[in-house]
Amino acid sequence: MRTTGDHDEAWYDDEAGPVARPYTMTRGRTTSDHGQLDVISLVVARPAVRAAAQLFPEQARILERCWRPLSVAEVAAALDLPLGTVRVLLGDLLGTGLIEMHEPPTLSGRPSMELLEAILVGLRAL
Repeated sequence: MRTTGDHDEAWYDDEAGPVARPYTMTRGRTTSDHGQLDVISLVVARPAVRAAAQLFPEQARILERCWRPLSVAEVAAALDLPLGTVRVLLGDLLGTGLIEMHEPPTLSGRPSMELLEAILVGLRAL
């Protein structure tokens, strides 16, 4: 663990890495302006849309990876970032129209056979 000056105050952990980066990426926000995004919601980059504003490198990576639908959880795992941070970044991209979100189907009783098969395929892919 590194320390600052004379005060043995720990501000950086060699194993954990810098802790300020996710906070900086979200500008201190802990929730998305578009509500709580479900971990199984699908994210798809909109085709032929260019970013007018500067993107964080992580947001550019989201757009690169989401040329095919990925769940919010898969995006977080692929970027190796906390789920909360990814939700905020996705909310920003959604607000600028760079991605589309497809919410999971709601279950009113028994799940359909198509849904169960899709879950099975996803589990086997892990």
